[in-house]
Amino acid sequence: MNRTRKGWRRLHPSSKPDQGGRFRSSLLFRYLVIIVVAMMLLPIVLPATALIYSVLFNWGAGSKPKNAYYPSATHTENSWHREAVALKGATPEQISVHLRKIQQDMFPKSQIFWVDTAGLTRLELPTQPTLPKQWNAAQAIAFMKQASYEGPFTVVAFIGGGKNDVNQGYMVLKVPRSFFEQPPTDSSMLMYYFFFIVLILGAFISVSLLFFGDIRRRLLQLQAAMSQRGEDGLPILVATGHPDEIGKLEEAFNQMVEQLAESRGRERQEEELRKRLVADLSHDIRTPLTVVRSHLYTLDGENLSSRGKQSITLMENKLKDLGSLIDNLLTYNLLSSGKYTMNNTPRDILRLVRECVASWYPVWEKEGFEVDIDLPEHSMVWNVDEQGFRRLLDNLFQNVVRHAASGRYIGVQVQKDNGTEALVITDKGPGMEQQSSEKGAGIGLAITELLAREMNLEREIFSSSAGTRIRFLNKT
Repeated sequence: MNRTRKGWRRLHPSSKPDQGGRFRSSLLFRYLVIIVVAMMLLPIVLPATALIYSVLFNWGAGSKPKNAYYPSATHTENSWHREAVALKGATPEQISVHLRKIQQDMFPKSQIFWVDTAGLTRLELPTQPTLPKQWNAAQAIAFMKQASYEGPFTVVAFIGGGKNDVNQGYMVLKVPRSFFEQPPTDSSMLMYYFFFIVLILGAFISVSLLFFGDIRRRLLQLQAAMSQRGEDGLPILVATGHPDEIGKLEEAFNQMVEQLAESRGRERQEEELRKRLVADLSHDIRTPLTVVRSHLYTLDGENLSSRGKQSITLMENKLKDLGSLIDNLLTYNLLSSGKYTMNNTPRDILRLVRECVASWYPVWEKEGFEVDIDLPEHSMVWNVDEQGFRRLLDNLFQNVVRHAASGRYIGVQVQKDNGTEALVITDKGPGMEQQSSEKGAGIGLAITELLAREMNLEREIFSSSAGTRIRFLNKT
């Protein structure tokens, strides 16, 4: 795992670009580019839209017309004027015959009539009931005005051309406007503009969604890496992407993991060194302790004064305490390293408690303790290691003698807690917060905590100036 992290460090060296390069690679710069491009597209898209619309319309207008007889309004108007010129000098009968012929051949589905110089309607193809039989000037002007703004497409031509004289009258052609291509309207142009603006807006939104979607994806990957753990219990490294803010965050996260791994390695080395030191010191101290004890035993047989014998007794007690401390150190070392062998099997803990109490009773009696033992007659089976449970009780009883002797009281009871029986050990000492002349490093309590955890026991401590109460519950 360390080789992997060192390889990552070689592949991703930390770089410190200048301010300009840092801004160009930032998320803010990238999104500003998106906004500027979108704003620049609007003045370009609007003229381009008009041009495209015009090209498309002209292309459509130059394509095949809706009606082959009427390619366009201009073509129809010019054809009608040519036919009027061709009738110059024709008689009324010839004009009527010619108009019938061109309606059939050139202007089908149209309305045709002609009026002579006297204002008399001479021909109607087909019959048109709304036409007056006799025209006056007002009627002619009203007809021309109406034809300009509404109704069919209307063309009026003087028979003979009307340049030199107009003595042959005039002829009129009326064609439905649906035969011609419709010119572009303002509403269609607005719809066309609206469509392209919506298209640009949709493209901008899509690009923005892709931009922020990529940010969200990278953040979720970083979150997943933070929640996952590798073989060493540390978060896994993440692959760095763009050199933007999230990329810097990914690099900082990887550097933090690297530092944690290095710190974890140093702690592991220090822990191994401490364990070896404790084991070596315990072994080295036991040898001189044995020698000192043998010499104290020899001195005890000599003819000493009462004061000398008190000194020997005091030294023997301190040597016992020192031996007990060495045993606790070794036990704590084994428990913290997971090398303490535990054999948890169903045991009657009340029997073990009674045996430990019996072994400690002379000590309590010598110290003047009030011993309050309240254990039920029935058995209470817990899944514990017998040797470990005895050591747990011995450490607790020893702590009471050392640190709570001023209370001159020890109680061992079984109490009900929500239907579950709990083992409770009580003293009336000054409490754990008070200083004691025998106060040490707290290894005894630390051992009881580790032993209780290995035997799946729940330990609760309640301490005050009135005393300390330690309760054990079986969690299995």
